[in-house]
Amino acid sequence: MKIVLTGGGTAGHVTPNIALLPGLRLRGFEIIYIGGKGGMEEAMAENAGVTYYGISSGKLRRYLSVKNITDGFRVMRGITQARKILKKIRPDVVFSKGGFVVVPVVLAARMLKIPVVIHESDFSIGLANRLAIPRATKVCCVFPETLKQIPDGKGVLTGTPIRQEILHGSRIAGAAFCNFAAEKPVLLVMGGSQGSAVINACLRDALDDLLTDFNIIHGCGKGNVDEAASRDGYLQFEFIGDNMGDLYALADLVVCRAGSNSISEFLALAKPNLLIPLPKAVSRGDQILNAASFEKQGFSVVLDEEKMTKDVLITKIKELFANRGRYAAAMRKSGNVDGTAQVVEVIMGALRQ
Repeated sequence: MKIVLTGGGTAGHVTPNIALLPGLRLRGFEIIYIGGKGGMEEAMAENAGVTYYGISSGKLRRYLSVKNITDGFRVMRGITQARKILKKIRPDVVFSKGGFVVVPVVLAARMLKIPVVIHESDFSIGLANRLAIPRATKVCCVFPETLKQIPDGKGVLTGTPIRQEILHGSRIAGAAFCNFAAEKPVLLVMGGSQGSAVINACLRDALDDLLTDFNIIHGCGKGNVDEAASRDGYLQFEFIGDNMGDLYALADLVVCRAGSNSISEFLALAKPNLLIPLPKAVSRGDQILNAASFEKQGFSVVLDEEKMTKDVLITKIKELFANRGRYAAAMRKSGNVDGTAQVVEVIMGALRQ
């Protein structure tokens, strides 16, 4: 059997595809990836040992722009390229994770009558997936509320595929890596894959107060390490890579943005968390909705960026720590550990259908 994976533009549209690879290989699939030419997904797929094809694709916008015209031609060219690739490799199924690059692939697959399974990570459905869903056989999603936005019979609540190294981190290895001098609860702070200047600045303002009670691991983003902020018990990293699972295992609390992949990892690990979603002014508002859903289900504490000050951040973190057992219990009770097996089953069901 052959499967084409597609998705790109951001790590959030690629890492779930990479997480699926072991499960798909166990089922005997030959795996091919179609993404953008020169996109970040190309290196990630090739590093995972997957054959990669790059196609042309324009960015999809919700606002009026001259570029919508020129990018429309790129999408048409991408459809032609994707159709040629699909006719050549003859896959049994296509799995689409999202991002503008998936639209030509899904449309071409539909033309060739190849079944398509789509995964939507966010509470609200992104524009690329809105265009792709009418052509899909099944649509996997993470939030119960998202099912209401999907045509009857297509939606399946699966959760998000999560990399196995995230689920099997070692607290002992994490402690050895950090080598904190004092025994304290550990606070892990991240600002998303690129870091967050706002969160970085507020956390550093609060360091002297927080370090009284916590050791702190700070994933601050490329170029954002501040040597002047160095303190005992405070470790800064531009990017947390291979050690992520171990640092999750070590952390007692997490402070982060509300990207769907990240919060799905917190849920799978039952890790008490404070979410600071990207504000509407710089996003389509998906993180705000993600965070609100997790707050409603009792999984997370939410702090709006606009309301964040040093004192508010400290108060929220200390309140979360005091009630950490309640949040961890709610997450464990949900039974939402890892969506990998569920997504693979949906793919197999699409083949049978």
